[in-house]
Amino acid sequence: MMEKEGSGNYPGVYGEFREENAKKSSMTLKERSLHSPKVLKSIREAVERVGLKDGMTISFHHHFRNGDEVVNQVMDVIAEMGIKDLTIMASSLNEVHAPLIKHIKNGVVRRIETSGMRGELAEEISRGLMDQPVIFRSHGNRAYAISTGQVKIDVAFLGAPSSDPFGNCNGYSREDDNSISCGSLGYAKCDAEFADKVVILTNNIVPYPNAPFAIAEEFVDYVVLLERIGDPKGIMSGATRYTKNPKELVIARQAADAIEASGLLRKGFSMQMGSGGASLAVTRFLEEKMEEKGIWASFALGGITGSMVELFKKGYVRRILDVQSFDLVAAQSLKENRFHQQISAQYYASPANEGTAVNQLDIAVLSALEADVDFNVNVLTGADGAIRGAIGGHQDAAAGAALTVIVCPLTRGRIPCIVDRVSTLVTPGSTVDMIVTEFGVAVNPRRKELKERLEKAGIKTKDIHEFRNMAVNYTGQGDPIAYTDKVVGIVTYRDGSVIDRIYQLAEE
Repeated sequence: MMEKEGSGNYPGVYGEFREENAKKSSMTLKERSLHSPKVLKSIREAVERVGLKDGMTISFHHHFRNGDEVVNQVMDVIAEMGIKDLTIMASSLNEVHAPLIKHIKNGVVRRIETSGMRGELAEEISRGLMDQPVIFRSHGNRAYAISTGQVKIDVAFLGAPSSDPFGNCNGYSREDDNSISCGSLGYAKCDAEFADKVVILTNNIVPYPNAPFAIAEEFVDYVVLLERIGDPKGIMSGATRYTKNPKELVIARQAADAIEASGLLRKGFSMQMGSGGASLAVTRFLEEKMEEKGIWASFALGGITGSMVELFKKGYVRRILDVQSFDLVAAQSLKENRFHQQISAQYYASPANEGTAVNQLDIAVLSALEADVDFNVNVLTGADGAIRGAIGGHQDAAAGAALTVIVCPLTRGRIPCIVDRVSTLVTPGSTVDMIVTEFGVAVNPRRKELKERLEKAGIKTKDIHEFRNMAVNYTGQGDPIAYTDKVVGIVTYRDGSVIDRIYQLAEE
């Protein structure tokens, strides 16, 4: 017999493979995990390993909402290391991210791209804090820009409630413990796939394999174990409750009646519901109608709440496609039910994806800060002109759904919600089919056949100008907002085109 040649070492594309390095059969699984070269001791070590330099782009997700502690910890370390001129590509920013103000002032952060912004940071940017305007993108636009290379992420810093030593991570722990939970990591999945380097930050390293997982190990370069990644109270609470506000209930009932009259409430329909009080209440009234008709929805999409999970458990929804879990009930359902699927932002809403989920929607019920007589919608700036909201998936769902319903009150306090022209254009009126207030339903003139179906069903529609006149009669004509000529925000549409600009608020 001819003896095999060689010493047991095999040259290859990546250098010499040494057979003895693969012989770990005597080790336990735990011992093998401890040998993972991905696990680092600190954020600083991770920043050094990924080679972060001045002028690069880093990203974060917002699944920890106002309980997030990852962004501030990472940025503080980066500032201490003297790295400057960074672009932050965040899926959204919240009140808890006010410490970014100091990093903008000291030159660590030069640009921001995000879906939304709230709190002191948003207020300061509205008043001219940054030299360069913030780029606001919808969730679909963000995924589109990242996946097509329009935006290059150098390093993604992604918080995860659980990860194994090799980076298989999830938005919950597979153990029945008291660990942090955020549910779906849908907005982080895109960053993990396309960023040059990916760092998972967790306070809970679990044994390999952490399966099922939201993000797989092949996308992860390093794992950092931190003492804290967030405040559970700010991340999510128990089940999101239905509103008890009488005005919102009236709006929701009328919206449900209009949806039924549209003819789209049929066996196997699909839907997305916003997270506002009136939007969620629509779900309750649709459940009554589904029970009466003996029908069910093929899938529910988007940000998922406990109320949608209840419909799922009762058999009124067959599948849940979850890009963001809004409460603990939704997070637990994602963990327990195989027909409750977490999806990426690409899958959810990217216009580059022909099969994107929003394009399969029959019904989308969305809220608004204000809407105008041309059915344009603003969900980004408040009545005072300051940034205080987020585009989110609003544009995406409105564009994709066969029926887009905007629910909002005629006024909030002494502020009209139906105006002549929205202060910031976020969702074009061409993608909105009807607006429902407590005083009735206005159908977009583009949808004559929809108006006919509603009126045939006994729903008397109103002209949108009637709503505007009623609002002005109640609140009076307010003074115009005073701006400077400095642009502090650029609002993009889901395909990346610019549809509006936000100007700096003038000093009072």
